Amino acid sequence: MIDQDSPARFRPAAGPLPPSLQFNAQGRLRHLLTIEGLSGALITEILDTAESFAGMNAQAVKKVPLLRGKTVMNLFFEASTRTRTTFELAAKRLSADVLNINISTSATVKGESLLDTLRNLQAMYVDMFVVRHADSGAAHFIARHVAPHVSVLNAGDGRHAHPTQALLDMFTIRRHKGDFTRLKVAIVGDILHSRVARSQIHALNLLNTGEVRVIGPKTLLPAYVEDLGVHVFHDIRAGLRDVDVVIMLRLQKERMESGLLPSEHEFFQLWGLTEERLALAAPDCMVMHPGPANRGVEIDSRVADGPQSVILEQVSHGIAVRMAVMSTIMGGSMNQGSGA
Repeated sequence: MIDQDSPARFRPAAGPLPPSLQFNAQGRLRHLLTIEGLSGALITEILDTAESFAGMNAQAVKKVPLLRGKTVMNLFFEASTRTRTTFELAAKRLSADVLNINISTSATVKGESLLDTLRNLQAMYVDMFVVRHADSGAAHFIARHVAPHVSVLNAGDGRHAHPTQALLDMFTIRRHKGDFTRLKVAIVGDILHSRVARSQIHALNLLNTGEVRVIGPKTLLPAYVEDLGVHVFHDIRAGLRDVDVVIMLRLQKERMESGLLPSEHEFFQLWGLTEERLALAAPDCMVMHPGPANRGVEIDSRVADGPQSVILEQVSHGIAVRMAVMSTIMGGSMNQGSGA
């Protein structure tokens, strides 16, 4: 059972997670569970480290020995080919040994508890668990119960958080736009069910982004979202005006209750990103999507494949950013700390 006190909704908790949960006694990042509790300086350091790894794609040998002898286990209770593959590539390019566990055939299906499964896997001398789970708070639960030498990296938990997706999005924005303080960024679509949106909002605000907007129908915007430091728009045309970055979100149909959305066709007519609507943004506006994109539902194919789209860049940058996070946690090579 997942901890009942884990944040499963967008409503802000009384404060950030205790630093001791994500940081060790020396103030170094031990787990990455959420963007909350990090500092803008630490995020910038991770992005700087990712920059040093990004050039490896052009090298004949795409490997460095930073994590040689370490073992990383991808523990995915929820399917995601792209995310799991980029985590696997990131670990292997750092020279770590990688294990991928097929949860559908694991003992948890036979009735073994999550904690029992964790203890058995931990007995194999794993150094890091990369966890993806459909329940909010799963990564936090695991982080509270692992041995002192084990780190946990959240690859997405329920509606709560997807910190490495937010970091790779920040890396992509920074590469194209540089200074965040002058930017207007719009996040469009199913904010209510999106763990990516929550992490993006926190990261953008920690990097002092000029303005963060969320755009969507009232039924797909969570209560209290304004408390996260965003401007809310229900009219997509008004929300897109003069923005520098548009981040489209997938409709999370598997997490929706009935009645929230009349039809996909109607959603596209009212909220889909088309060339006409994109023209309202700044002329050099970049278009992003964490994927997988529903073409003709939240985004038109001509926009997804158009010159302003950086969707495939996001995928490529995911490897470098995840390498940076893993090396930061297990390599301990950076001067880290929590706080604002």
